[in-house]
Amino acid sequence: MDALPTTTTAAVLDRDGLQALIEALAARGFQVLGPLVRDEAIVHDEIAGVADLPAGWTDRQGPGQYRLERRDDQALFGFAAAPQSWKRFLHPPVETLWRVRQGEGGLLFSTAAEATPRYAFLGVRACDLKAIAIQDRVLCAGDYRDTGYERRRRDVFIVALNCSEAGDTCFCVSMGSGPKAEGAFDLALTELLDERRHEFLVEVGSAAGAEVLAGLPQRPALESDRTAAAAVVARTAGRMGRQLDTTDLQGLLQSNPEHPRWDEVAERCLSCANCTMVCPTCFCTTVEDHSDLAGGSAERVRLWDSCFTLDFSYIHGGSVRQTDKGRYRQWMTHKLSTWFDQFGSSGCVGCGRCITWCPVGIDITEEAAAIRATPHVQGGSHGES
Repeated sequence: MDALPTTTTAAVLDRDGLQALIEALAARGFQVLGPLVRDEAIVHDEIAGVADLPAGWTDRQGPGQYRLERRDDQALFGFAAAPQSWKRFLHPPVETLWRVRQGEGGLLFSTAAEATPRYAFLGVRACDLKAIAIQDRVLCAGDYRDTGYERRRRDVFIVALNCSEAGDTCFCVSMGSGPKAEGAFDLALTELLDERRHEFLVEVGSAAGAEVLAGLPQRPALESDRTAAAAVVARTAGRMGRQLDTTDLQGLLQSNPEHPRWDEVAERCLSCANCTMVCPTCFCTTVEDHSDLAGGSAERVRLWDSCFTLDFSYIHGGSVRQTDKGRYRQWMTHKLSTWFDQFGSSGCVGCGRCITWCPVGIDITEEAAAIRATPHVQGGSHGES
């Protein structure tokens, strides 16, 4: 992404203008990805136009619950965080790292980097925008950089979305990550829908965004449009389904490694790893080596992994974290506390996916609140018990 312009400009598009935006991005060589309905859920995948968007659909989410329902209008973005985040395009679940085959002169190695699409993400919510920024810091900063992530991330065009809908499991306001998009985007949309109109306020966040917007059918944004967009964001912020008190949360969790709440949550936790799979910031992986039966070729493949699996913490002699208690404590304490020590921020953006997609409805905000209500400050390590 290029540098932000010195001034913020805005315009208003109608549905035809939004279609023109999608077509303009495709004409520039981008693979346009956006929300669509498939398999009774709203997912992110390639779209060709406005007709592919989930018009008139919303979702109902709760701990361990997700379902789609019809709205009484034709809102295109009238739903909360989708099951998938944009992580799977930038940090894919399966990636071949290299291949080797037996040649006449010996072993021939080759990297397995595939052609990288130029992605355009349409409808990136504020929480997911923050998550992308976190993964940028984790995977692209410091001495050890993920070159595959860097390659895929480099040319992404981001059309962010200021949320008009908060789910029952959302708590982005608590994490300072929404519902208004802040940070690195090219364009940002706010859907303005009432009995008189269906339009989109578009804010410019980069020179590339300004160049694309300039070629679209539009009208100048009025102060009334900006006021209406601000009201959408304020209404959404007031409808958060969850709250998380982050006051010294880092110290609270590190001071309570043996709180009885860890045992209570372990009785429910299935160690299924759903929470880490849907989390937009989790980045843990493992590698597998595969060879053909004839022994003529082999490849190394990287796959998503999770701190909830026994093998993840395996070293000679066994796994470090052998209990559900130890694994859940590791995940939650890392996400909300020790992530600060490593990367300078929380690893949670308040999207609520871990709550929605937990089969037994474990709620990270509820667990943190329970520890805060009855702290058992103790010394000692975070080892198994």
